[in-house]
Amino acid sequence: MCGIAGFVANPAHRSAADKMRAVAKAMDFSLEHRGPDGHDVWIDDDAGIALVHRRLAIVDLSPAGHQPMHSADGRYIISYNGEVYSHRAIRADLEAAGHQFRGHSDTEVILEAVAEYGIAATASRLIGMFAFAIWDRKDRTLTLVRDRLGIKPVYWMHTAGLFAFASELKALRQHPDWTPRIRSDAVASFMRHNYIPAPHTVYEGVFKLEPGTILTLPWGGKPKLEKFWDARKIAIEGVQNPLKETDAALTDRLEALLIDAVGKRMMADVPLGAFLSGGIDSSTVVALMKAANSGPVKTFSIGFEQAAFNEAPHAAAIARHLGTDHTELTVTAREALDVVPKLADMFDEPFADSSQIPTYLVSAMTRKHVTVALSGDGGDELFAGYNRYQLTSRSWQALSLMPEFARNGVAAALTSQPTERWDRLSKVLPRSLTPPQLGDKIHKVASVLKLRDADALYRRLVSHWEPSALMAGTEETRGILWDESVRKDFPDLLDRMQFLDLVTYLPDDILTKVDRCSMAIALEARVPLLDHRVVELAWRLPHSVKIRGGVTKWLLRQVLYRHVPRELVERPKMGFGVPLAEWLRGPLRDWAENLLSEQRLAETGLFDVALVRRYWHDHLSGARNWQYLLWDLLMFESWRERWG
Repeated sequence: MCGIAGFVANPAHRSAADKMRAVAKAMDFSLEHRGPDGHDVWIDDDAGIALVHRRLAIVDLSPAGHQPMHSADGRYIISYNGEVYSHRAIRADLEAAGHQFRGHSDTEVILEAVAEYGIAATASRLIGMFAFAIWDRKDRTLTLVRDRLGIKPVYWMHTAGLFAFASELKALRQHPDWTPRIRSDAVASFMRHNYIPAPHTVYEGVFKLEPGTILTLPWGGKPKLEKFWDARKIAIEGVQNPLKETDAALTDRLEALLIDAVGKRMMADVPLGAFLSGGIDSSTVVALMKAANSGPVKTFSIGFEQAAFNEAPHAAAIARHLGTDHTELTVTAREALDVVPKLADMFDEPFADSSQIPTYLVSAMTRKHVTVALSGDGGDELFAGYNRYQLTSRSWQALSLMPEFARNGVAAALTSQPTERWDRLSKVLPRSLTPPQLGDKIHKVASVLKLRDADALYRRLVSHWEPSALMAGTEETRGILWDESVRKDFPDLLDRMQFLDLVTYLPDDILTKVDRCSMAIALEARVPLLDHRVVELAWRLPHSVKIRGGVTKWLLRQVLYRHVPRELVERPKMGFGVPLAEWLRGPLRDWAENLLSEQRLAETGLFDVALVRRYWHDHLSGARNWQYLLWDLLMFESWRERWG
């Protein structure tokens, strides 16, 4: 994996070559962490274009893999980030068609495939993760392409005089013709989700290129977006054409495809290993790596001193059974807290999934031993692993037993009394019958009773702040979570929730986190469960092999049980979490108090200061646990301090 960037100046706004090169070099060095093994810029001052590349050498370590790279005929120039695992098969086809190659990199294969088949046809043939920019010198057209699931990032912006793109926002900030301006509606959306949903970013006029998308920019023209792979169409077709096979046949089919997907991702000219948490997803990946490799597999896990957050013993048990070369690090609170000041630089737009801390720590530890690590991300979205899927379904089944008018009437009665009055009432009732913060809990129940359908309940479960309460007068950016047409395309609730997670939470939270945390220390993370062929198969699986008898990821478990005894993996699901609530009351308290001070919040001018301060005091007192909502605010303020 690498870092890419570049820009095209409108003919009326072109700069001299030396100025273009200076800007390109600034963009280059801002991405140094993504590619320590080489870097270069390519400029055509007549066309006003610059391409930038930072190299993390994984396949073909020789100078033949250097970028930006020209095609054999000189027409195309590419700057590419990612890995294409099907490049050998594509290369064989191209050689049969008469193409000759200088090296054995996948970059060169992409270039020659574009020359032979065109960009859209080439993108459709690629199996892997990728984000690349190609300049067509003949037609003077710039094209950006992002992989199907959004594993690799691309940001882009377009003004009257400038088009620019980059793997990370910090590179765009190097261009002197762009002035960053914060979007308050994007901040509001961030407070709901703990990330900013695509295609938006925190800045006005800057966008994320969405997964499976090609952006084409004619010289002097406007960008055009088109899909070469559409997750929505894939999901609809899968649901409408379910596989009708026995459990054993489906297990065989899934195992065979996963073995191929994992095997393809073990291709590298550098040391390779895998993250191992001991959960279903990572254990499956490691088990299939072991099955595909006669030599030892290197695995890596981290643990915490607090037992409630420590998965290391489970990972160690799996490693012993599979016979991996296992490395484990028990992280102290001090080591974890030392990561916090790095987060704003790492993500360079507000991002508040607190598992960013352990993800960085396991990446940093792993990088000391290998350059590539396989990860188990994607299993929950594809095979229905999230607890919220069953929680939403069961909760709505119970709520819908009461007619809507009755639910609204009860909710109105419950909220007719302020929380303080309910709290006073709780003091005269037996303690065993009254939970703490009775008034707050009653008002929460009332808010759930007011929800009109299961989709609203799902949105509530995936939300943090309600932006209208925190940021009065600011409308959040609303995307596909509110799109009524999704219900028509996916009449079944489980299908809807899985689809929405696939196109929002997965690329904008999970994959963003993995990319930034691993690339911060130049580690390539590969995600075999997100091979697009696996995704397409998963959408054809009947619900009965996703959730059975309350057991999630049932079919994936059957594959794992062929390699690992079920007693080693059967346990309640653990998130990749940290003791954030405790840290905010202890070692992070002074840092948080500074960022959440009345003066600081008033300067920001976006949030209800009194509300934030009440949540902070409630958390410090132990009356409530507002760790995730406070972390959203802290990550925003920390980001604003660094970049705002």
